[in-house]
Amino acid sequence: MPLGRATSRRVPTNENDENSVAATTRLTRSKSMASTGDEGALASKKPLQSKKAAVNTQPLRKRAALGDVSNVTKGDAQEGKKALGKVAVAAKQPTGVTKLSRTNSSRPALGSKDGNKKAAELKRPGSGLLPSTKRKSSSTTSSTTVKAETPVEDEQPSRKKIHIEVKKEVKVEVAKEESVDPETELAIEDEKSTATKFAEGVEDLDKEDMDDPLMVAEYVVEIFDYLKELELSTLPNADYMEHQEDLEWKMRGILVDWLIEVHTRFHLLPETLFLAVNIIDRFLSAKAVQLDRLQLVGVTAMFIASKYEEVLSPHVANFKHVADDGFSEQEILSAERYVLTTLNYDLSYPNPMNFLRRISKADNYDIQTRTLGKYLMEISLLDHRFMHYLPSHVAAASMYLARMILERGEWDATLTHYSGYNEEEIEPVFRLMVDYLARPVSHEAFFKKYASKKFLKASILTRSWAKRHAAELDIDASEPLEVAAR
Repeated sequence: MPLGRATSRRVPTNENDENSVAATTRLTRSKSMASTGDEGALASKKPLQSKKAAVNTQPLRKRAALGDVSNVTKGDAQEGKKALGKVAVAAKQPTGVTKLSRTNSSRPALGSKDGNKKAAELKRPGSGLLPSTKRKSSSTTSSTTVKAETPVEDEQPSRKKIHIEVKKEVKVEVAKEESVDPETELAIEDEKSTATKFAEGVEDLDKEDMDDPLMVAEYVVEIFDYLKELELSTLPNADYMEHQEDLEWKMRGILVDWLIEVHTRFHLLPETLFLAVNIIDRFLSAKAVQLDRLQLVGVTAMFIASKYEEVLSPHVANFKHVADDGFSEQEILSAERYVLTTLNYDLSYPNPMNFLRRISKADNYDIQTRTLGKYLMEISLLDHRFMHYLPSHVAAASMYLARMILERGEWDATLTHYSGYNEEEIEPVFRLMVDYLARPVSHEAFFKKYASKKFLKASILTRSWAKRHAAELDIDASEPLEVAAR
């Protein structure tokens, strides 16, 4: 091969072999002058292999990986890890003129990460440590960053002390503003003491529940005062049947008796039944309903009450099924919107079950008395004569009659205090209950529900007692219910 073609070879593509051209040219000339063989022997040797042999005599370092600090030489460590210059590269490679590759760049090693982060935080404008300044030089060392950090670290404790002193001053001022005069404190204590005072013979039953957060003994008095205020706002019109052209009180009783059967089939809560009947009465007090739509009102009221009281309410298809598919799902949902709009979405009905549980606490939570009380309290749902009385009044009369049937003693001062009604106030509601029980059974589903062992056969027990004592109470159960209602 001619000498000119050997020197005009393409420069190797490997960037680490940039400096191998000059060395290969000098090597080829010396070989051509010293060789005694012919050109065929020289041509038999590949120029690439001679170049590689020349390059491999002085191996280059591999390309540094990110975060690899093994590329730092001993000379760099002695100089304090400063940037490498062209003089240092030339001193390490004695043969030929070399270019700086990417591995021999002037960037420092990536070992001191913490110093770089701190320097970046100091240089960042608006970081809160130092005002924004222009970078003077790219080769800032770790010593300068340490010097720059020291004033900032000295300033931080002083700032914290200032903030703590300000907070203490604010707390002292707030404490001074919230401090009450001793006279007002005595007045507040007197009010609390008078509020917690009880009449003679009344026991403080909420005192033992102060440690139980579920009983909310601190707020139970205010809660029941609020429920008694709601009784007046959610009380329906007791004479709404006068403006209903197609309905009668007997039809209402049949509807409620059917709803009790539906309520038992779905295993719903007692609160759901009482709320459903209250929704029916309040809606019929505001709107006139035809007879063929009365069942739709009852189904819709039970559907709304189950949504309000139950954890898992039955689907609308279930209510459609219990109504013998007399109404479609769309009709029930449309009636739901219409009823809620009429009631102004006000379902905050003070359930009589809450008052019954409150009175049962004064009765030492006797299970038999409370079971009979639940049965007697549901009479108010079927008999329209009870619509004149508040739910708390009905609950007190139910517990009063249940205790009388089971011979649990007199209506003492503790029961009067926690029920809110004495014997004279309970008497008219009590007589209505005995009058209903002394009459023949007119609501079969209601009677069968409480004739089971689950409810201690409350319907059978109470009716037998009422028939024996009706004459003693001067109650005439022989006359029709319509005449007694007048």
